[in-house]
Amino acid sequence: MQPNETRNKILDVATKLFSRYGFYKTSMDEIAKMSRRAKGSLYYHFESKEELFKEVVSLEIEELKSGLITIVNDENLKADEKLKTYLSRRMEILKDADNYHEILKADLYEHFDFTDNLRHDLDAWEKEQIKKIILQGIDENIFAYMDDEKINVMLDIFIMVQKGMEIPFLVQGKLEYYLPYFDDMLGILIKGLSK
Repeated sequence: MQPNETRNKILDVATKLFSRYGFYKTSMDEIAKMSRRAKGSLYYHFESKEELFKEVVSLEIEELKSGLITIVNDENLKADEKLKTYLSRRMEILKDADNYHEILKADLYEHFDFTDNLRHDLDAWEKEQIKKIILQGIDENIFAYMDDEKINVMLDIFIMVQKGMEIPFLVQGKLEYYLPYFDDMLGILIKGLSK
């Protein structure tokens, strides 16, 4: 088996085990056993369990980004619909990102810097994407004009709102309960930006 094939097999097994049992209850021994690889093979590809988990979560984040960038780049959507679609799709994708849910839990978030780094990098990327949508809305005369400082404050608020929804929606499983009201909430958000 080629090194990339081995690495991908380890990632695939680790993704499933971390999703099922969580970070703390999944051991490198179990990952090695289920992937039918020597434990040394795991450490050849990943320095530690934390590094392996970080890679697993990074793959989920990349899936999120690829699902959202198509919305941001969709030239057929007006900015208000684009923003609404972006925020809805974000929650849909993250709903199935079980390992991302793990980094939202306080015991993991507080003990490992890599979780903070993953979230920080995602926040920066999302600010860029949402800024493109806001600027498009201003150009389309859908959103009220904002200077750079106000746009940056709005971006910080968007990120705070998104993060604030993640724990109840994703970790506490309340997404299904709130889903029927999601469009109304997004409508209020869009209306606040509108002219």
